[in-house]
Amino acid sequence: MDQGSNESGPVEGPSVEALVQQYLPSVQKWAHGRLPQAARREFDTQDLVQEAALRLLRRGRRFELRHAFAVQAYMRQTVLNLARDQGRRLAHSEMVELPEELPCPDTGPLEFAISQERRAHYEKALRSLTPRDRGLLVARIEKGMKTSDIAYAFGLPSPDAARMAVVRAFKRLMDKLSS
Repeated sequence: MDQGSNESGPVEGPSVEALVQQYLPSVQKWAHGRLPQAARREFDTQDLVQEAALRLLRRGRRFELRHAFAVQAYMRQTVLNLARDQGRRLAHSEMVELPEELPCPDTGPLEFAISQERRAHYEKALRSLTPRDRGLLVARIEKGMKTSDIAYAFGLPSPDAARMAVVRAFKRLMDKLSS
């Protein structure tokens, strides 16, 4: 066995600095478009590639060349990591402008009072209807029954007859509510 060859160790050849110079243009081309759109206001692709190269050069002799493309692979991975970091920073730091008056999903006291008043007016008008009309409206509006089920429950000949009976009861309710 040749004493100069070491298959499990680092690849002998050009220095890391020379390989960085050699692969810089191809990594730059590969990295184009990898930076999130929102981050491009503060950074560009070239900044990321230069930072990746600087990080590799700072490692110096600690960087182990395991294969001919180790420098290129390291720089590409570093560029991806830097792009992801920029994306995360932007996601956490984006300011959202809020309107002066935000709508509240909770009902305020005025809305609650108005809805209670409307409900009382509706229930009063509903009580003034005949028991049959009241039953038809409760079945359709409050219980959400289908017209075929209403027809069966009220002994009507068809779903169309049930629909018409509900429409007529609803019209009578509207007349009571408007008076």
